[in-house]
Amino acid sequence: MFAEFGYGVLLVSFIVTVYSGIAAVYGAMNKSASLVESARRAQLLTFPLITISALALIYLLVNNHFEVAFVYEVTSRSMPTYLKVTAWWGGQAGSLVFWSWLLAVFTSAVTLRKWDRDIEFLPWVIVVSSITLAFFLGMVVFYENPFTRFWLSNGNVVPGMFPPSAAATIFTPQDGQGLNPLLRHPGMIIHPPMLYLGFVSYVIPYAFAMAALITGRTDDRWTRITRRWSLWAWLFLSFGLVLGGRWAYDVLGWGGYWGWDPVEIAAFMPWLTGTAFLHSVMIQEKRGMLKHWNMILIILTYALVIFGTFLTRSGVLSSVHAFANSPIGPFFMGFVSLSLIASVALLIKRWPELRSETEMKSMLSREALFLLNNLLFMSILVVCFWGVIFPLISELFTGQKVTVGPPFYERATGPLFAGLLFLMAIAPLSAWGHSTVKTLGRALWKSFAAASIVTVVLIATYTQNVYAVIGFFLIALVLFATLHEFWRGARARQKAQGENFFSALANLMGRNRRRYGGYIIHISMALMAIGILGIEIFQKETQGTLSSGEELNIAGYTVQYRELASWDDRGAGVNYTRAIVDVYENGIYLGQLTPRIDYYFDSQQNMTIPGQRSTFKDDLYILLVDWQPVSTIGATFKIYVNPLVNWLWIGSILFLFGVIFAAWPENDPADEPARRKVTRDNRQASAAD
Repeated sequence: MFAEFGYGVLLVSFIVTVYSGIAAVYGAMNKSASLVESARRAQLLTFPLITISALALIYLLVNNHFEVAFVYEVTSRSMPTYLKVTAWWGGQAGSLVFWSWLLAVFTSAVTLRKWDRDIEFLPWVIVVSSITLAFFLGMVVFYENPFTRFWLSNGNVVPGMFPPSAAATIFTPQDGQGLNPLLRHPGMIIHPPMLYLGFVSYVIPYAFAMAALITGRTDDRWTRITRRWSLWAWLFLSFGLVLGGRWAYDVLGWGGYWGWDPVEIAAFMPWLTGTAFLHSVMIQEKRGMLKHWNMILIILTYALVIFGTFLTRSGVLSSVHAFANSPIGPFFMGFVSLSLIASVALLIKRWPELRSETEMKSMLSREALFLLNNLLFMSILVVCFWGVIFPLISELFTGQKVTVGPPFYERATGPLFAGLLFLMAIAPLSAWGHSTVKTLGRALWKSFAAASIVTVVLIATYTQNVYAVIGFFLIALVLFATLHEFWRGARARQKAQGENFFSALANLMGRNRRRYGGYIIHISMALMAIGILGIEIFQKETQGTLSSGEELNIAGYTVQYRELASWDDRGAGVNYTRAIVDVYENGIYLGQLTPRIDYYFDSQQNMTIPGQRSTFKDDLYILLVDWQPVSTIGATFKIYVNPLVNWLWIGSILFLFGVIFAAWPENDPADEPARRKVTRDNRQASAAD
């Protein structure tokens, strides 16, 4: 009953979404406000409809309805309730429903805003968002239906929404296969929703950009409307990437947070274009420049979101993050191709009307440095895109998939990331319109001197590795230059307003959240770069099989194996195998770590849980790789020492704060005259009373 009901509501949602798009087009073409309003209300209706369908699916998941194929594939009786709920996005079909539900939330939210000043955008925003939502709902309704059931027909079990024959009966397995153990980690409970939130949020800026092209409105209004959408989308996508890195670090067992996996890169590529867009859109708002470029960036971001979803769901690339092979891959490629062609055609049509209002006159001006920043991001994007599609191209021409590994990406992108760090330090110090080497040098010399001193100290006490020295110098330069900007601004306000330093700093930041939120993000990026540099250059590893009492030595640490225990927890459906090791550093006892392997009976898969000892200096990361029968009393361990890696996670937390600070609602300057008038009228009314 719930399966038929959930599917029926999904089908109705699809029909309503298609109607919304058609009504919006006809309303805009015929200038019919009533049709546009009907389209808006239809779009608002998609949210409660998809919510009802999603609740039906969650009910089936939580209550062990294994006759539903999706429930059988992602849950089991031994799984706790909260994991059964999160299994909603743990499989292909359910994740598409989740994607659609989030998009319905955002499209409904955006249609509820005040449209008085931007009414010409409304129908076209509805059209673009409805087309996207209809595509995803269509994939669910016609190809990846999460409500498909098992039928027993002529002695065979056949999946289908409806009985394949009159004599067919519903078949209910005793238990499900259970969620992949890798997806039961807390990070993976949050990581996919964060990525989906980032992906879906970018649909809104894209919809407004297309509305601006269709209506011929070439000012910067669409960028101002979508500024906060873009920031929140970037936050969600960034946080999703960081959570994915933490998940990989804790569960995948290869001692790192990033493996240049194709699906990792698929999520990283729209982050690159989205980051470039956040920088270049400031140039359009401040100087009326780069209008063409901003349109290209938002079109690329939208296309890469759909392309990334295709890579995850098509099965064309092998990845621990990807879903199984699916017939929907060609449809995704068709949709992203048509969207890209239509968007570029609109852009070409409006190209002459998107001329810049001013010209770039200085190669050291802030807009010039921001443009260089964009070009570096695009260069990294080209490297990533080529690396991802190369296996497909090689298979097309040679019949064999040749995979591009991490060394290619690291060699190609390393200098580009270094360039971004350098620009992060100097670009905020340059002036809009015109800057010179002299003015930049005057603003930068103190930070440069401080960074040089720090670098000399590091050379003397920590490392002489050339790449590490360059990296640490650039990181120090970013930190000192950014902190100096905080100090300089607060001191100027302190002198002008007579406030104490901390009050001046708080008021300064509160009055310009976007600027100082950006500075906080720059500091967080520099801290994250410390962790990345540490693990990439200084990571050490060793492996060995030990009997009880034997030890392994690495980077000043001694790891001594004590014992191993294995037991079943039938209630949780897991077998735990845990080793106990003593840890010493330079002969000083630090404590015990307990690396383990969890074997899940339902899915018949292992999950590796490392033993970790974390400090600001490094991580000692121990994996239980294998163990021998009790009579042999032996276990194999793989040990990593990851210097400075925890600065990556510290920087990630600061990054989250910086984006929230920058995205916190501010008054729209264009609305300020009307707001002052309302305040004045209220005061006059109060005085009259």
